[in-house]
Amino acid sequence: MDSTELNATVLVVDDDPEIVSAITKLLELEGYTVLKAYDGLEALEVLSQNKVHLILMDLMMPRVDGLSAVMQIRKSKNIPIIILSARTEDSDKILGLNVGADDYIAKPYNPMELLARVGSQLRRYFHLGASSESEDGNILTVGGLRMNLDSREFFVDERPVKLTSIEWGMMELFMRTPGKVYSAEEIYRAVWKEDAHAVENTVTVHIRRIREKIEIDPREPRYLKVIWGIGYKLEK
Repeated sequence: MDSTELNATVLVVDDDPEIVSAITKLLELEGYTVLKAYDGLEALEVLSQNKVHLILMDLMMPRVDGLSAVMQIRKSKNIPIIILSARTEDSDKILGLNVGADDYIAKPYNPMELLARVGSQLRRYFHLGASSESEDGNILTVGGLRMNLDSREFFVDERPVKLTSIEWGMMELFMRTPGKVYSAEEIYRAVWKEDAHAVENTVTVHIRRIREKIEIDPREPRYLKVIWGIGYKLEK
């Protein structure tokens, strides 16, 4: 972990004070600054007043639940969001990813896995995400898609589009090798930097979210194509 990641601020959102306290201690021992919120509405208030680099978000909370909070956050911010929930069905995970979360961890969680996933998301955010402000022109272009690797800006037909760090990593992979077909496992290993086991649903959800941002008609994609039984590619 480099000094930038050590200075990261994590917002922990859960309506159970004991869980918030336990996660706070875990993260602070790793050197992170931790902010706390106990429902979705309080989380939105904390975000409006503080610089946050990653959010750990529970789902079932009073006032504003986790899914509603994630959808609201995604309207303006692309910081990593990890859902931490006792709801463990695949449908819950897919729903969480669909509304904008980057990762999903089931309770009860393994502390070491939680730290590993927090670190992985922060590395991606700081090194692949939208934290750089350089204006130099290291640019990838495929059709009407343009990715500035230095300023971390993405355009579709000259229209600016906000990508999360996961979405950015996937599009950079595709745009560096247009026409190449990647399996879900290859995409996961390349972007998440983790071993890939039963990742098809996770990758599919992120592909769907990217299509909604870059395609005129996501149901008839011009750019991101599925090669049935094999994987995905970015059309040249």
